[in-house]
This record gives sequence, C-alpha cells and structure tokens, in this order.
Amino acid sequence: MSTYSLDDLLAIMSTLRSENGCNWDKAQTFETLAPYAIEEAHEVAEAIAEKNFSHVCDELGDLLLQVVFQAQIAKEAGLFQFADVVNAISSKMVRRHPHVFNQQSALTPEEVSQQWTAIKAQEQGDKPKRRYLLDAVPSGLPALTRAEKLQKQASKVGFDWHDPRAVILKLREELDEIDHALTNTPETVKEELGDLLFCVVNLARHLNFDTEQALKEANVKFARRFGFIEDSLIEQNKTFADSNLGELEYLWQKAKAQDYASRKS
Repeated sequence: MSTYSLDDLLAIMSTLRSENGCNWDKAQTFETLAPYAIEEAHEVAEAIAEKNFSHVCDELGDLLLQVVFQAQIAKEAGLFQFADVVNAISSKMVRRHPHVFNQQSALTPEEVSQQWTAIKAQEQGDKPKRRYLLDAVPSGLPALTRAEKLQKQASKVGFDWHDPRAVILKLREELDEIDHALTNTPETVKEELGDLLFCVVNLARHLNFDTEQALKEANVKFARRFGFIEDSLIEQNKTFADSNLGELEYLWQKAKAQDYASRKS
C-alpha cells in the first residue's frame, strides 16, 4: 500500500489541473468549489458527532483537498500558493497565543478566548474601517449561522427584544403575513418565508439553543419516524403507492407515540 505525503497531494492536484489532467478539475473555479468546502466541513462535523473516527480521517482528507484545490487555482492565477496559506495560519496562531510562545503563562480557556478576541480586534484595527456594523458578519456563512450572528451584532447596540415571548408574538405575526402572501406572487411568499425563518433563529437565540443543532436533531427525528412508517408498510406487505395520506398519518402518530414512550422509559 502506497503512503503519500502532503507534497504528493500538491503534485497530484497540480497534475489534475494540468493540460493533460482531468477536464472536470480543470473547469473548476474559486466560486464553483466554495459550496464543496462548506459541504465537506459539515461532513467532518457529522463524522465527529457519530464518533466514527476512521470516517473523521477520511472527511478531514476531503476537507484538506478543498484547501489544496483552491490554493492550486490561486497559484495558477499568480495570487498565492499553498505555502502562503500555511505561513499565514502559522503566523496567526503564534501571534494569537502569546501566553504559549512568549510569556509562557497558564490561562484558563475563557481567558484564552478573551485574549484571542482582543488580539483579533487589534489586528482588524489596522484594516480599513467597515462602513456598517453588520459588515463584520461574513456573507459566506451558512444562512442559519449568519442570521444568528447578524442578530447578535445588532443586539450589541440594543436592537433586540428582551423577552422570548415578544419574539413569539413576532413569529405569529410573520406566520400571518405568509398566510396573506399566499394570494400574492411566489417571490412575495418566499420573502415572507425568509422573514419567518429569520424570526425562528431569533427565538432559538433568546432561548439559548443552537439553531443548527436543533434542526439537525429534528432531521434525525424525522428520518427515524419516517423509517418507522417504511418498516410498518413492509410488515403489511404494502408500499407507499398502496397507502393513502390518512394511513401514513396514522403510522406517523404511532411513531411519535413510540418516541415519547422510549423517552419516558
């Protein structure tokens, strides 16, 4: 079995992008690859949550490939190289850990976090000032994460509710607006739906729940209950095509009851 090094990976990527390389790889750009980087990061997180560490290893490799791929495109464009990426992050880690590389002082995790934030703010002080407060929140974040960060930024200057019940009232208002929009254009409905989702994120924030994690758990629950429906149909020698919505809803309620019973036991 061959053992490859990081230099081998860089060479492989260079070959794939070369004149005689892979047409798919040669067609990629910064923009077309960006969604893959996000997807691979999520797959790393999923493998960690499952504690499947051989899978974590594979997914980290996929994520590293995205870094190497983008760096190769940048090299071809004369922008930067992989070595520049390594140098930039290494310099940042040394700079933001003075308690390790300079003073040699033991800080608590909380103190390290505060120090990191202070150093980061100092570094950003050297950059051109942003015109708007919310410009500090990257636009490339996943929508749920960005919504939460936008709200937190606005909250810093007092633009926020102080009671989750006030957010619930706003949530009901947004639901009513969707109801009224259903007779309007699809674009209007989509806009109102976006407002509703933004408000849901706000409610989760006020209740101190992570929206992404809550939705992940809801996805797992939905998949589990839907699997119960499929198993039940198989036991009855039936398919979805043989069943009406009423029968499927009955099985869904049975799946819910089973969930509640297992939660109490």
